[in-house]
Amino acid sequence: MYRFLLICTSFLFSQISLAQVTDSTDEEVIDYSSFGDAGGVKRYATQKIINQAPNRIVSIGYEYLGAFDMPNVPTYPDNSTRQTFNAQRLSGMRAQVNIPIVSNTKIIWQMGANYWMSGVNFKAPSNNDFIATLQSYGMQSAGINTTIFKPLNEKNFLIFQGSADINGVFKNFKDINSKALTISGTAIYGWKTSDRNMFGFGVARTYRAGQVIHVPVVLWNKTFNDHWGMDLLLPARAHLRYNFSTSNILQLGFELEGNQFWMRTPSPNGEVFIQRGELKPRIMWDKKITGFIWLNVQTGLRYNWRFDVMNQYNSRKEDLLFFNSKLTNPLYFNISLNFVSP
Repeated sequence: MYRFLLICTSFLFSQISLAQVTDSTDEEVIDYSSFGDAGGVKRYATQKIINQAPNRIVSIGYEYLGAFDMPNVPTYPDNSTRQTFNAQRLSGMRAQVNIPIVSNTKIIWQMGANYWMSGVNFKAPSNNDFIATLQSYGMQSAGINTTIFKPLNEKNFLIFQGSADINGVFKNFKDINSKALTISGTAIYGWKTSDRNMFGFGVARTYRAGQVIHVPVVLWNKTFNDHWGMDLLLPARAHLRYNFSTSNILQLGFELEGNQFWMRTPSPNGEVFIQRGELKPRIMWDKKITGFIWLNVQTGLRYNWRFDVMNQYNSRKEDLLFFNSKLTNPLYFNISLNFVSP
């Protein structure tokens, strides 16, 4: 037995020594030039800078506005007198989905869909058809959108965004028609100078102010240090950002929202188009709950930018104005749960 153990031990040590010699020999003859030059790999700009809030893939939220007045609403059928109506609240659900279709270093292409509705409750029942219809059915918007981020190299990039929305005060699905459709789009050329700074310039066709307009666009996202940064896409929105951590972010800024809504009425044309735009100065808080689930809470002021009711699609002509209303400006609150990108 002793002789057997001695033979086995000797054999084991001989194999270990042989392995060590073999590894040493292999290491000496490796040709590192076969791995190529790392500096020759082409790099591309990414779509984000450090410390920004993550992109939302799925978002489900609820928005609530406090009491406000709607003055200057005409009576029917002669529009000879005007009334002021008092809304107790305006509230509704908001949902959106943005799914990456292609995502690699050379291009990021996303497709999305969105839906939101605003139901308004007035203090007293009304025999005014415009107010009664608005209260019964609310304003609804549903649409699809696409975004393409195309890096050209490590520094330059292009962004293309387009959306098509159906907006209106619909009594049923039969009311949905092509006059409720609005088309928007944005194109930006930009520079990413570092992982903390990117900016660009472009042009947009948008209904955010209620009427269709074509405006220049400025993009500038910058992280100053571990806590402070800013995210601008003017004139649509701008925020100053404070990072308590990468998963706990506070923002102060504004967003301009709006669109044109179709509505059937007993007006002379049998239909009107509500051009609604609103500016929202606000505070936003984004907090990671667990994994890829984040909470977003925002509160601020809903400032009435435009509430013009026109007799013609996309009209700006004064003689086609059915009426306009200087809505008073309530506080608002919004909360949403979001499934975000890694």
